[in-house]
Amino acid sequence: MSMIRGSCTGELDYPIERCWALVADIEHAPAWQRTLESVDVLERDEQGRPVICDTVNDAKLRKVRVRVRVEYEPPERMRFIQVQSDDLDNMEGGWELEALGPRRTRATYSLGIDPGAIGFLARPLEKAIKPLVMGHQADELAQALAEGR
Repeated sequence: MSMIRGSCTGELDYPIERCWALVADIEHAPAWQRTLESVDVLERDEQGRPVICDTVNDAKLRKVRVRVRVEYEPPERMRFIQVQSDDLDNMEGGWELEALGPRRTRATYSLGIDPGAIGFLARPLEKAIKPLVMGHQADELAQALAEGR
């Protein structure tokens, strides 16, 4: 199976620095991202930011465990790339933030996953995964900011 890709974008009434603070706080992302159940930090960079993490995602049919490497380009980009997974052949994604003014930010979340060739389950799995890839992360970010996270 090839990569299933999707993205979602929202314009938020918050400065880019505030959006970045929430997006880059990977350890606490499960509190506001519906499909992300847990993040365990295995390695940090010299600034104390998580760079290798084990994640558990709720993919409806099953829990998907992925070890990711996180790359930061503050305050515009945060990217994650699969390092290891028994559940997926490949996963990559991240956030891109664009300041639209001093108090407004465009936030785009993108995700690409390759669940691999799993025989007769490939098509049903793709249908289950597609809504997750085309998720509502930008809306979730806006809600988390509104709640003062």
